[in-house]
Amino acid sequence: MTRAAPSDQQSVLSPSIRVLLGLAAAVVVLAGVFFARDVFGPLALAIVLVVICEPVRRPLERHGWPRWSGTTAVIVIVYLVLIGMAALLWLAGTQFARLVGEFADELRGSVDGLLAWLESAGLDQQASDAAASVLDPTVLVELASSLGGIVLGVATALFFVFAYVIFMAADAARYRDAERVFGVERRPVLDRIRRLNSGIRRYYVVNASFGAIVAIIDGLALWWLGVPAPLVWAILAFVTNFVPNIGFVLGLIPPAVLAFVVGGWPMLLAVLAIYCVVNVVLQVLVQPKFVSDAVDLSLTLSFFSVIFWTFVIGPLGAILSIPLTLFVRALVLEGDPGSLWLRWLSGDHAATPANARAEAYGDPAHSSTTTSTRRRQ
Repeated sequence: MTRAAPSDQQSVLSPSIRVLLGLAAAVVVLAGVFFARDVFGPLALAIVLVVICEPVRRPLERHGWPRWSGTTAVIVIVYLVLIGMAALLWLAGTQFARLVGEFADELRGSVDGLLAWLESAGLDQQASDAAASVLDPTVLVELASSLGGIVLGVATALFFVFAYVIFMAADAARYRDAERVFGVERRPVLDRIRRLNSGIRRYYVVNASFGAIVAIIDGLALWWLGVPAPLVWAILAFVTNFVPNIGFVLGLIPPAVLAFVVGGWPMLLAVLAIYCVVNVVLQVLVQPKFVSDAVDLSLTLSFFSVIFWTFVIGPLGAILSIPLTLFVRALVLEGDPGSLWLRWLSGDHAATPANARAEAYGDPAHSSTTTSTRRRQ
């Protein structure tokens, strides 16, 4: 009786070893991204902006315009978006610095009143000193003035983004021919790329829509209360809305400080109440559900991605957290049939055995019908 040859399964690593190797590889990759975040962050931002603006090319090419005209249109629109967002942030920072300087005396009086109240409430001197140091007008002016250095760093990053966009927009025109060149051989990969691009666009459409609604409501409320520069804080509310879940806190601090200076506790409490009602209801309770449905990410993963990518690549990671998470899922999970349940856990409602079988047998109509039906529900 002859001995059977070792089967291929015996040479395959055990599941636990594969998991450990995968985690080790992920740590190495993320460490590389962390140390190269000054390069990776602008690169990721450029990719996202080109993906968002790429549909501008299609109507031009349908009307017979040359390919270079579509590339130029994409580049110009991306540049306008970058310049507009940078100008809005610069305006908010400079206006906050100016207003803090103008109301320095009133702020000192408000701080003295707050310290007296803290002492009367029985708090020790250490707590009073901490509150005084946080609300010291000099500290606030220095903090607002330090935005100049931050703006310089942002300008340096924008320089790289501008350069990346030129090359990526030109390459995007060539990538559109990939399916014609490779045919069905690379169709699954191209389908994943299309789904990723579509999810990124839907995410920013939802964010921009909710950001505009929140900005209008906050701006009108601040104007009605008499808070200085309500238009500036409305713009800041719109920009910070692109930071998922916690963006409204960043947009609340400047108008809350000025409300405390101008109107004391009553106006401060009114601003806090309005922001909590409007921003918490829309941005924390309603918007994440729309974002989750638009990009097929669970609410927990959406929130965790903000913290995770901010740690990895810095503040820019808060804005790019959802696109980066979608990219990792498309790269790591969507190409592996064995990770179907992980995709489902991440919030991908289309990751079901029925859809997987339809895609495997080349019946994308069934899976797309299932997805569209789910979105109408």
